[in-house]
Amino acid sequence: MGNNGDPWSPSQYERFRAERQRPFEDLLSLVEPRPGMRIADLGCGTGEPTRIAHQRLAASETVGIDSSAAMLARAAPLAGDGLSFQQVDLARFEGRGLDLVLSNAALHWVPDHERLLARLAAGLALGGQLAVQVPANDHHPSHAVAREVAREPEQAAALGGHVRESPVLEPEAYARLLHRLGFSAQRVRVEVYAHPLASRDEVVEWVRGSLLTDYERRLAPESFARFLARYRARLMESLPDERPYVYTYRRLFLWARLGPGAGDRPASSG
Repeated sequence: MGNNGDPWSPSQYERFRAERQRPFEDLLSLVEPRPGMRIADLGCGTGEPTRIAHQRLAASETVGIDSSAAMLARAAPLAGDGLSFQQVDLARFEGRGLDLVLSNAALHWVPDHERLLARLAAGLALGGQLAVQVPANDHHPSHAVAREVAREPEQAAALGGHVRESPVLEPEAYARLLHRLGFSAQRVRVEVYAHPLASRDEVVEWVRGSLLTDYERRLAPESFARFLARYRARLMESLPDERPYVYTYRRLFLWARLGPGAGDRPASSG
Protein backbone atom coordinates (compact mmCIF):
# COMPACT_ATOMS: atom_id res chain seq x y z
CA MET A 1 0.00 0.00 0.00
CA GLY A 2 1.28 3.44 -0.86
CA ASN A 3 1.97 6.19 1.64
CA ASN A 4 0.72 9.10 -0.40
CA GLY A 5 -2.46 9.65 1.64
CA ASP A 6 -4.92 11.70 -0.41
CA PRO A 7 -3.48 11.71 -3.97
CA TRP A 8 -6.04 14.15 -5.35
CA SER A 9 -4.43 17.44 -6.36
CA PRO A 10 -6.88 20.26 -7.03
CA SER A 11 -4.31 22.16 -9.10
CA GLN A 12 -3.50 19.10 -11.22
CA TYR A 13 -7.17 18.27 -11.77
CA GLU A 14 -8.05 21.84 -12.71
CA ARG A 15 -5.32 22.15 -15.35
CA PHE A 16 -8.05 21.11 -17.77
CA ARG A 17 -10.89 22.91 -16.04
CA ALA A 18 -12.41 24.37 -19.22
CA GLU A 19 -12.44 20.98 -20.95
CA ARG A 20 -14.01 19.29 -17.93
CA GLN A 21 -16.58 22.07 -17.60
CA ARG A 22 -18.23 21.23 -20.93
CA PRO A 23 -19.65 17.84 -19.84
CA PHE A 24 -20.86 19.38 -16.59
CA GLU A 25 -22.80 22.05 -18.49
CA ASP A 26 -24.29 19.36 -20.71
CA LEU A 27 -25.28 17.33 -17.67
CA LEU A 28 -26.89 20.28 -15.93
CA SER A 29 -28.95 21.02 -19.04
CA LEU A 30 -30.71 17.66 -18.59
CA VAL A 31 -32.13 18.64 -15.18
CA GLU A 32 -35.72 19.84 -14.92
CA PRO A 33 -35.65 22.83 -12.51
CA ARG A 34 -38.21 22.77 -9.70
CA PRO A 35 -38.86 25.39 -6.99
CA GLY A 36 -36.89 24.94 -3.76
CA MET A 37 -34.98 21.81 -4.73
CA ARG A 38 -32.92 19.78 -2.26
CA ILE A 39 -29.81 18.58 -4.07
CA ALA A 40 -26.86 16.30 -3.36
CA ASP A 41 -23.85 16.61 -5.65
CA LEU A 42 -21.75 13.46 -5.43
CA GLY A 43 -18.08 13.99 -6.17
CA CYS A 44 -18.22 17.76 -5.82
CA GLY A 45 -14.43 18.23 -6.04
CA THR A 46 -13.38 21.83 -5.52
CA GLY A 47 -17.03 22.90 -5.33
CA GLU A 48 -17.32 25.43 -8.15
CA PRO A 49 -19.63 23.28 -10.33
CA THR A 50 -21.70 22.54 -7.23
CA ARG A 51 -22.14 26.25 -6.61
CA ILE A 52 -23.12 26.78 -10.25
CA ALA A 53 -25.77 24.06 -9.97
CA HIS A 54 -27.04 25.46 -6.65
CA GLN A 55 -27.42 28.97 -8.06
CA ARG A 56 -28.67 28.09 -11.53
CA LEU A 57 -31.37 25.75 -10.19
CA ALA A 58 -32.24 28.21 -7.39
CA ALA A 59 -32.07 25.31 -4.93
CA SER A 60 -33.06 25.78 -1.31
CA GLU A 61 -30.39 23.34 -0.12
CA THR A 62 -27.40 21.76 -1.86
CA VAL A 63 -24.77 19.56 -0.25
CA GLY A 64 -21.55 18.72 -2.06
CA ILE A 65 -20.18 15.29 -1.18
CA ASP A 66 -16.57 14.23 -1.72
CA SER A 67 -14.09 11.84 -0.13
CA SER A 68 -11.03 14.05 -0.74
CA ALA A 69 -10.04 16.39 2.07
CA ALA A 70 -7.81 18.34 -0.34
CA MET A 71 -10.69 18.99 -2.73
CA LEU A 72 -13.07 19.92 0.08
CA ALA A 73 -10.56 22.37 1.53
CA ARG A 74 -10.78 24.27 -1.75
CA ALA A 75 -14.59 24.03 -1.71
CA ALA A 76 -15.09 25.23 1.88
CA PRO A 77 -14.99 29.01 1.16
CA LEU A 78 -17.92 28.59 -1.24
CA ALA A 79 -20.29 27.37 1.49
CA GLY A 80 -23.26 29.49 2.55
CA ASP A 81 -26.74 30.50 1.41
CA GLY A 82 -27.95 26.91 1.47
CA LEU A 83 -24.75 25.41 0.03
CA SER A 84 -22.63 23.11 2.21
CA PHE A 85 -19.98 20.41 1.80
CA GLN A 86 -19.35 17.10 3.56
CA GLN A 87 -16.57 14.53 3.46
CA VAL A 88 -18.28 11.20 2.79
CA ASP A 89 -17.22 8.09 0.89
CA LEU A 90 -19.43 8.05 -2.22
CA ALA A 91 -19.91 4.31 -1.80
CA ARG A 92 -21.55 4.96 1.60
CA PHE A 93 -23.68 7.99 0.78
CA GLU A 94 -27.39 7.66 1.52
CA GLY A 95 -29.83 10.47 0.85
CA ARG A 96 -33.37 11.01 2.05
CA GLY A 97 -36.18 12.91 0.30
CA LEU A 98 -33.88 14.53 -2.24
CA ASP A 99 -35.19 16.29 -5.33
CA LEU A 100 -31.98 15.74 -7.29
CA VAL A 101 -28.92 13.55 -7.03
CA LEU A 102 -26.32 15.05 -9.33
CA SER A 103 -22.94 13.55 -10.10
CA ASN A 104 -20.42 14.69 -12.67
CA ALA A 105 -17.41 12.47 -13.43
CA ALA A 106 -17.33 10.72 -10.05
CA LEU A 107 -19.42 7.55 -9.87
CA HIS A 108 -16.96 5.58 -12.02
CA TRP A 109 -14.95 5.35 -8.79
CA VAL A 110 -17.79 3.45 -7.08
CA PRO A 111 -18.21 -0.30 -7.73
CA ASP A 112 -21.42 -2.23 -8.47
CA HIS A 113 -23.56 0.32 -10.28
CA GLU A 114 -26.70 -1.76 -9.99
CA ARG A 115 -26.60 -1.51 -6.21
CA LEU A 116 -25.36 2.06 -6.35
CA LEU A 117 -28.24 3.34 -8.48
CA ALA A 118 -30.77 1.44 -6.38
CA ARG A 119 -29.40 3.16 -3.27
CA LEU A 120 -29.46 6.58 -4.93
CA ALA A 121 -33.03 6.02 -6.15
CA ALA A 122 -34.09 5.12 -2.61
CA GLY A 123 -32.87 8.55 -1.46
CA LEU A 124 -35.10 10.47 -3.87
CA ALA A 125 -38.50 11.97 -3.19
CA LEU A 126 -41.30 11.05 -5.59
CA GLY A 127 -40.62 13.03 -8.76
CA GLY A 128 -36.97 13.33 -7.79
CA GLN A 129 -34.31 13.27 -10.47
CA LEU A 130 -31.04 11.49 -11.03
CA ALA A 131 -28.48 13.16 -13.32
CA VAL A 132 -25.13 11.43 -13.78
CA GLN A 133 -22.17 11.73 -16.12
CA VAL A 134 -19.33 9.21 -16.01
CA PRO A 135 -16.26 8.73 -18.20
CA ALA A 136 -16.56 5.74 -20.53
CA ASN A 137 -13.16 6.06 -22.16
CA ASP A 138 -11.52 2.81 -21.12
CA HIS A 139 -10.87 1.78 -24.73
CA HIS A 140 -8.66 4.84 -25.35
CA PRO A 141 -4.88 4.29 -25.02
CA SER A 142 -4.82 6.83 -22.16
CA HIS A 143 -6.71 4.28 -20.07
CA ALA A 144 -5.81 1.00 -21.73
CA VAL A 145 -2.06 1.59 -21.40
CA ALA A 146 -2.45 2.17 -17.65
CA ARG A 147 -3.98 -1.29 -17.31
CA GLU A 148 -1.24 -2.82 -19.43
CA VAL A 149 1.51 -1.22 -17.35
CA ALA A 150 -0.18 -2.31 -14.11
CA ARG A 151 0.00 -5.92 -15.34
CA GLU A 152 3.73 -5.82 -16.08
CA PRO A 153 5.68 -7.94 -13.56
CA GLU A 154 7.47 -5.09 -11.74
CA GLN A 155 4.35 -2.96 -11.43
CA ALA A 156 2.08 -5.91 -10.61
CA ALA A 157 4.36 -6.84 -7.70
CA ALA A 158 4.35 -3.29 -6.35
CA LEU A 159 0.58 -3.02 -6.74
CA GLY A 160 -0.19 -6.43 -5.30
CA GLY A 161 -1.88 -7.38 -8.55
CA HIS A 162 -4.29 -4.43 -8.55
CA VAL A 163 -5.52 -3.20 -11.94
CA ARG A 164 -7.98 -0.34 -12.18
CA GLU A 165 -11.10 -1.60 -14.00
CA SER A 166 -14.04 0.72 -14.58
CA PRO A 167 -17.44 -0.39 -13.20
CA VAL A 168 -19.30 1.64 -15.85
CA LEU A 169 -21.95 -0.43 -17.62
CA GLU A 170 -23.11 -0.36 -21.21
CA PRO A 171 -25.77 2.30 -21.94
CA GLU A 172 -28.47 -0.30 -22.54
CA ALA A 173 -27.85 -1.77 -19.08
CA TYR A 174 -28.52 1.61 -17.46
CA ALA A 175 -31.73 2.05 -19.47
CA ARG A 176 -33.03 -1.31 -18.24
CA LEU A 177 -31.91 -0.63 -14.68
CA LEU A 178 -33.57 2.79 -14.48
CA HIS A 179 -36.84 1.28 -15.70
CA ARG A 180 -36.60 -1.51 -13.14
CA LEU A 181 -36.00 1.01 -10.34
CA GLY A 182 -39.26 2.84 -11.09
CA PHE A 183 -38.07 5.86 -13.08
CA SER A 184 -40.93 6.93 -15.34
CA ALA A 185 -38.82 9.08 -17.66
CA GLN A 186 -35.21 8.67 -18.66
CA ARG A 187 -32.51 9.68 -21.10
CA VAL A 188 -29.33 7.67 -21.56
CA ARG A 189 -26.76 8.77 -24.11
CA VAL A 190 -23.08 8.58 -25.00
CA GLU A 191 -21.17 11.62 -26.23
CA VAL A 192 -17.61 11.88 -27.51
CA TYR A 193 -15.77 15.13 -26.79
CA ALA A 194 -12.80 16.25 -28.88
CA HIS A 195 -10.31 18.20 -26.77
CA PRO A 196 -7.47 19.87 -28.70
CA LEU A 197 -4.38 19.71 -26.46
CA ALA A 198 -1.00 21.32 -27.15
CA SER A 199 0.59 17.91 -27.67
CA ARG A 200 0.14 14.24 -26.79
CA ASP A 201 2.26 14.85 -23.65
CA GLU A 202 -0.71 16.73 -22.19
CA VAL A 203 -2.69 13.49 -22.08
CA VAL A 204 -0.32 12.29 -19.34
CA GLU A 205 -1.05 15.42 -17.32
CA TRP A 206 -4.80 14.93 -17.86
CA VAL A 207 -4.92 11.37 -16.53
CA ARG A 208 -2.40 12.10 -13.79
CA GLY A 209 -5.08 14.31 -12.25
CA SER A 210 -7.74 11.59 -12.43
CA LEU A 211 -7.23 7.95 -13.47
CA LEU A 212 -3.64 7.61 -12.26
CA THR A 213 -4.53 8.75 -8.74
CA ASP A 214 -5.78 5.20 -8.15
CA TYR A 215 -2.26 3.90 -8.69
CA GLU A 216 -0.56 6.81 -6.92
CA ARG A 217 -2.40 6.17 -3.67
CA ARG A 218 -1.34 2.51 -3.71
CA LEU A 219 2.36 3.08 -4.39
CA ALA A 220 5.26 4.61 -2.49
CA PRO A 221 6.44 7.84 -4.20
CA GLU A 222 9.50 6.22 -5.81
CA SER A 223 7.39 3.30 -7.07
CA PHE A 224 4.78 5.65 -8.54
CA ALA A 225 7.53 7.65 -10.26
CA ARG A 226 8.65 4.44 -11.99
CA PHE A 227 5.04 3.58 -12.88
CA LEU A 228 4.49 7.04 -14.33
CA ALA A 229 7.71 6.93 -16.38
CA ARG A 230 6.79 3.55 -17.79
CA TYR A 231 3.23 4.69 -18.52
CA ARG A 232 4.49 7.81 -20.30
CA ALA A 233 6.89 5.82 -22.47
CA ARG A 234 4.26 3.25 -23.45
CA LEU A 235 1.62 5.91 -24.11
CA MET A 236 3.90 7.93 -26.39
CA GLU A 237 4.33 4.76 -28.47
CA SER A 238 0.54 4.51 -28.81
CA LEU A 239 -0.38 8.10 -29.69
CA PRO A 240 0.45 9.99 -32.91
CA ASP A 241 2.84 12.90 -32.47
CA GLU A 242 0.44 15.63 -33.57
CA ARG A 243 0.32 19.28 -32.50
CA PRO A 244 -2.31 19.97 -31.46
CA TYR A 245 -3.22 16.49 -30.35
CA VAL A 246 -6.99 15.90 -30.32
CA TYR A 247 -7.83 13.90 -27.22
CA THR A 248 -11.14 12.14 -27.79
CA TYR A 249 -13.06 11.41 -24.62
CA ARG A 250 -16.18 9.25 -24.45
CA ARG A 251 -18.68 10.01 -21.68
CA LEU A 252 -21.97 8.44 -20.66
CA PHE A 253 -24.89 10.58 -19.49
CA LEU A 254 -28.02 9.43 -17.75
CA TRP A 255 -30.99 11.40 -16.49
CA ALA A 256 -34.15 9.97 -14.98
CA ARG A 257 -37.22 11.12 -13.04
CA LEU A 258 -38.81 8.92 -10.39
CA GLY A 259 -42.41 8.25 -11.34
CA PRO A 260 -45.65 7.59 -9.49
CA GLY A 261 -46.10 4.14 -8.05
CA ALA A 262 -42.39 3.65 -7.43
CA GLY A 263 -42.57 3.92 -3.66
CA ASP A 264 -41.74 0.25 -3.08
CA ARG A 265 -38.36 0.26 -4.72
CA PRO A 266 -35.96 -2.57 -3.87
CA ALA A 267 -33.09 -1.77 -1.52
CA SER A 268 -30.77 -3.31 -4.09
CA SER A 269 -31.06 -5.03 -7.43
CA GLY A 270 -28.59 -7.80 -6.78
